[in-house]
Amino acid sequence: MIRLPRSAGISAAALALGLLATAPAAGDEPTVSTPRVVAHFDLAKGESPENIALEPDGSADLTFSTARQVVNVTREGRKRLLATLPSVPDASTPVVGRAVVLGIARAQNGALYVTYATGTRATGIWRIPAGGGRPRQIALLPATGFPNGLALDERRGVFYVADSVLGTVWRVPRAGGKPTAWATGAALEPRNARPAARVGANGLRLHRDAVWVSNTNAGTLLRIPVRRDGSARPIETRASGLYALDDFGFVERRRDTALVALTGGSEVALVRPDGTHQVVLDRQSGLSNPTAVAVRGRTAYVTGAAYFTQKDPNLLLADVRQRARH
Repeated sequence: MIRLPRSAGISAAALALGLLATAPAAGDEPTVSTPRVVAHFDLAKGESPENIALEPDGSADLTFSTARQVVNVTREGRKRLLATLPSVPDASTPVVGRAVVLGIARAQNGALYVTYATGTRATGIWRIPAGGGRPRQIALLPATGFPNGLALDERRGVFYVADSVLGTVWRVPRAGGKPTAWATGAALEPRNARPAARVGANGLRLHRDAVWVSNTNAGTLLRIPVRRDGSARPIETRASGLYALDDFGFVERRRDTALVALTGGSEVALVRPDGTHQVVLDRQSGLSNPTAVAVRGRTAYVTGAAYFTQKDPNLLLADVRQRARH
């Protein structure tokens, strides 16, 4: 998400505070600890990290939204530029007015795919060769939209893309080509009347035979089960009251426990399978407007874009531990 104003509404903030879970942690609930910032970035160069894809070696591939770059960052904080998306002089992107690179997905062969929002025919999915190189557009998405979260389902051979402005989850063949509006509806649509704050469907992940999507304006985490024929089942709301929710990552493969980035309040919350939630990381942990979370084993990766704080965009790691079940 790019620079969502806190003016999304006092009522939204009040709702979030009112619904914030205060229940004690369950005996088998994951715990998050030892947060540490491993890399700092430069706002003056447009280095606002927006999304994450993890490499087998534990390094992270990040999209720098306004710099239009994709970089690799090791767990020790070493940075390497992988690609720069082409400049678009006539960009008229909804919400932000300029070209931005947003979602990212990694294929098993190492190729990277990103969503590029420009307000022109350059809007769509772009492919970056394994190890970095020249990006190439493989799919065109509506210039009037804002393609954001991205996931690759290699088993079915398709991408899913969350469009924050058009309130749509697009499905695109992996080889590229014509997109299909796979899921639509009020649950995915933006709720704010102000054009610069209209951000609906945002983050997107595949988890347990379903496409999961966050709606930033609504503060909801949604689940869309995938039928055997690949079509979408009805949208389910699995959690609400998540103020300025951006992207998220799942902690466990067999349960619907997630860590979600609450960018407006510089917090990360643990969302339980029953939809209750509690903050587990905050500004004191080092967060600066977090935009995405990815989890690999016992490590959580969190990008902080500093869209509102305008201070210390970074990559933060934290330990995730599963308590023993009784």
